[in-house]
Amino acid sequence: MTSPARTLQSADVPGSGHRARRGSNSATVDGLPSSGIRRFFELLDETQGVISLAVGQPDFPTPAQITNAASDAMLAGHTGYTSNYGLPELRERLSNHIHRLYGVRYDPGRELMMTTGVSEALDLAMRALLDHGDEVLVPEPAYVAYQPVVLLAGGHYVPVPTAPEADFMVTVDALEERLTPATKAILLGYPSNPTGAVLERPAMEAIARFAREHDLFVIADELYDRLVYGIDHVCFPSLDGMWERTILLGGFSKAYAMTGWRLGYAAAPPDILEAMMKVHQYVMMSAPTAAQYAAVEALDSGEEDVRGMLAEYDRRRRMVVDRLNAMGLDTVEPRGAFYAFPDIRSTGLDDFTFAETLLAEEHVAVVPGSAFGESGRGFVRICYAADYDDIVEAMDRTERFVARRRSADGAS
Repeated sequence: MTSPARTLQSADVPGSGHRARRGSNSATVDGLPSSGIRRFFELLDETQGVISLAVGQPDFPTPAQITNAASDAMLAGHTGYTSNYGLPELRERLSNHIHRLYGVRYDPGRELMMTTGVSEALDLAMRALLDHGDEVLVPEPAYVAYQPVVLLAGGHYVPVPTAPEADFMVTVDALEERLTPATKAILLGYPSNPTGAVLERPAMEAIARFAREHDLFVIADELYDRLVYGIDHVCFPSLDGMWERTILLGGFSKAYAMTGWRLGYAAAPPDILEAMMKVHQYVMMSAPTAAQYAAVEALDSGEEDVRGMLAEYDRRRRMVVDRLNAMGLDTVEPRGAFYAFPDIRSTGLDDFTFAETLLAEEHVAVVPGSAFGESGRGFVRICYAADYDDIVEAMDRTERFVARRRSADGAS
């Protein structure tokens, strides 16, 4: 009697006439660019005694009362799913928080959603907005995940170069040059990772007018909104006519030192947020429950911690920029986040060679600027979310390295 399981046929055997097996990977995934920093971090793993100024996360621990709130919630049995949108009390507090800081009001019931990090929120925004072939204008240098999320959603990534002469702020003229009938949205990541640039209000208002005139959406990744120095952060949906055409993305990772908690949020008009929810409910269900209880505490009591960390980042920022400029690596003053982006072309090295050689010779880790797009070529990213004394030592080592390079060039 034949088994109900399918019997092996000769066509199943390689070389027996069965058609060739198609490639196992999605063509879309195969076509994604490899991370420009992957090779570099493999080298970093192989090197001992490194001072790392490469990883973009706070060196502070999560404030104790925030961690304790998560622990208390778990011990009280709050370990199941939350609403797909997130804890109602967290969304209520977040709505009030955004309104208090920026004067922008979102309905916590229909216009706010908690996500598993801002990375998920960014992915959901692209999938909800883009049809196949839609173009997204993205100022570069840009966060390394921006291009892949656009491509995975079926869109076309259109880099818009920025320059140190304009403090790495994107201009309307540059956006206009790359506008086509297929342009659907602008993705803005300010304060910027990797440059530390902040868009000032006049530049943002000009971009808002451009978006309205051409009927474009804006995805505003404002993860670093609390980490700005000497100026006020302007929340993009607060600009005239932009609330209804902006998806605001934010999170708790940077300001509250909660990178490993994986908690972000998206705020948008209800029709857009509902579209994002359709994807979120299938691929993620809900953001981590313990992290959401921690975030409630962060919004209730974390303001003093945020200000303390910001003051320390500012102290490091000023030292790093002064040291880099003094050693002849021209550095635009970063006005936000915790990165400096010096121009290293005067050393005669390209950015990957500079980073690799600095790591090998002086055991200091920085990230090649070209990992963030063509506009970053010839620069490196330095993260000053590290111990102050370690940063001083890293600057000393970098200064030695740069002097040695210039001496060698002069001798040749």
